[in-house]
Amino acid sequence: MFQALPPEPAPVVAPASPGMIERSVATEGEVRVAAALTDAQVKVDSSFRGASIVLYGAVFNATDSPADVVVVVRGPDAPVRLVKKTRNMGVWLNSRPVLFEGAPGFYMTASTRPLSDIADFGQLRRLGVGVDHLRIDAPQESRTVTRYGVRDVVVSRLGENYLDWRRAVIRLKEAAALYNTDPDGVQFVDKGLFRAEVELPAVAPTGKYYAEVWLFQEGAPVSVSNLTLTVEKVGLERDIYEFAHRRPWSYGVLCVFLAALTGYAASRVFRSR
Repeated sequence: MFQALPPEPAPVVAPASPGMIERSVATEGEVRVAAALTDAQVKVDSSFRGASIVLYGAVFNATDSPADVVVVVRGPDAPVRLVKKTRNMGVWLNSRPVLFEGAPGFYMTASTRPLSDIADFGQLRRLGVGVDHLRIDAPQESRTVTRYGVRDVVVSRLGENYLDWRRAVIRLKEAAALYNTDPDGVQFVDKGLFRAEVELPAVAPTGKYYAEVWLFQEGAPVSVSNLTLTVEKVGLERDIYEFAHRRPWSYGVLCVFLAALTGYAASRVFRSR
């Protein structure tokens, strides 16, 4: 049994690299795909219960060859720390924590058909399209470090057990509705026009999201359109979040002071009764 432990605060997301631009890039001939989002910015406050965003687009200069569209949306990467429940002399104990140094906080694929029917294993693996081909960063070397205040945390590919731990990461993310695969999620509404829905759960991490819209013909990618989506906190929640991360010591002292003040006020109320 695998169990996820609370991760450390998400790292500050760097601005998009110059290569991540919002435009369509034709990779073969004149055939290309273009796409856009109904809303490129999602605001998160205390009443946020998730969001549904429509991605729409068109295939230009379509040929007689059948075309497939695959949408991949990837959220900001963050460390994932896991422990495994093991039974030792009749007692269930946690194993040493295992740290994956980078896994998408959100990942979804939507396509016109199952991915295995659109392209072969090698092509999907090269592009990193699909949960089975998702790149989850882990160092090559085997070592132990101190992370999250815990000593001797294993940071490695874990040898033969690496795939089991990787599947556990994906399974936990899927259970939280943060990873999703929809083989019928892209629909052509007219000749050359298509749409797909991006469902963000209430627990979706904040930061910069990247969407790739791939056009496949005869098992090969012929065009891709890159989009960006921003999920950010607003209002009082954002002010508290930024204060906690910019001045953690001050935030900690303030929390202790407020807790002590609340406890003192409660004791005075009960004494008066």
